[in-house]
Amino acid sequence: MTEPPAPQPPSPDHEHTAGGGAGARRSGGGTAARAARGTASAVLIALTCILVPVALLAVWVKDIALDTDRYVSTVAPLATDPAIQDAAVHRITEAVGARVDGPQVAADIATWLQSQGLPPRAADALKGLGPQIDSAVNQAVTKIATRVVDSGLFATTWRTANRAAHQAVVHALTGEGRGPVGVSEGTVTLNVGTAVEEVKKELVDAGLKPAEKIPDVDKQLVLFHSDELAKARKGAHLLNVVGNWLPVLVVLLGALGVFLARHRRRALARTALGAAFACLVVAIALVVARRYYLDHLPPEVQSKAAAAAVFDTLLRFLKVSLRTAVVLGMVIALGAYLVGPGRLPVAIRGASDNTADSAARWAAAHHVHAGRVGTWTLAYRKGLTLAALLVVALVFALWNHPTVLTILLLVVVLLAVLAVLALLAAGGRTEQDAARAAPQPPADQP
Repeated sequence: MTEPPAPQPPSPDHEHTAGGGAGARRSGGGTAARAARGTASAVLIALTCILVPVALLAVWVKDIALDTDRYVSTVAPLATDPAIQDAAVHRITEAVGARVDGPQVAADIATWLQSQGLPPRAADALKGLGPQIDSAVNQAVTKIATRVVDSGLFATTWRTANRAAHQAVVHALTGEGRGPVGVSEGTVTLNVGTAVEEVKKELVDAGLKPAEKIPDVDKQLVLFHSDELAKARKGAHLLNVVGNWLPVLVVLLGALGVFLARHRRRALARTALGAAFACLVVAIALVVARRYYLDHLPPEVQSKAAAAAVFDTLLRFLKVSLRTAVVLGMVIALGAYLVGPGRLPVAIRGASDNTADSAARWAAAHHVHAGRVGTWTLAYRKGLTLAALLVVALVFALWNHPTVLTILLLVVVLLAVLAVLALLAAGGRTEQDAARAAPQPPADQP
């Protein structure tokens, strides 16, 4: 009886073909997944970099322009700004309109004196004093207006008007305004009627009777004008709505983008540098916009210097925020680089550890020991370092309007904490080395 043939093992070519197909599918699926994660990470990081300056603008609109106390504290120094004071003096003097007809007054006096026997030549000379009378009256009005503006009255009026009409100032970005500070068709104005009344009173008290005939006025000092203001209102309203959530959203988008990246440390550095660059671009754009605005002032703006002072004051905190973001991005990128595997970071970390070890050995030689704290720090140094980073980040997040000085202060504090941790860990390492090097007592013989 013939035995059935033994089953033949699959040929190497067949095995390679079957296994290779499954492996190729798995490799292809893994490659596609990595590519999708990389694309998603790149998109999120790019979106984060773009939205960082937008979030800063939203915070400025929400916390500065739309907050009464903060707004008043921001614009209050303008009352003592020389450019604003000069513009106010000019506008108040112009609004008072107290003008004595010098030639007519001189002619009347000369005619009366001539009727009393004054020689005609002397009367003609007296009539020529008319322009000097006009000039003297104008100088008196300007002097009193300057004294009013330089006094505390104008500063008080400025603050009170801005506080009482803050909603109108808010409407400079969101709509029409009313009150002493008004907004209409892109022009922001301040009613100087109160100061005009004070000048009128002082003129009358000084003996200038014609000033009594000055009517009640409602003169406006143009503070700011922009044809694009109406277009900006819609965007400002949107920023006001999302101002509370946009910064949080930006942070979450950036964190997700870094998490999805294959090389997270590099992704963190690129995100920080990209956000810093975006903020730098916006800061440069503000400088260009300022120059363009001042070069294209409309005729109704009385003083270019006053317009510049108002522009700079209103945008001061936004500029500070942009500079802070630029410095913060550079600090984060530098920190991500220094914890990496590069030759320079490794050399820096090695030099730091060697310095800490030398200090610990010197301390041990002088009977100064870290004890259990050093041993515990050595065992949990990475966790303690991460905790220190998180605490510093939380303090920065909760800081009310941080600045570049805030960042530098927190960096110094963080470096000090890391130095203490390094010294304690070196002390623990020195004690462990000393314990291993100590001779062991001989074991008891059976």
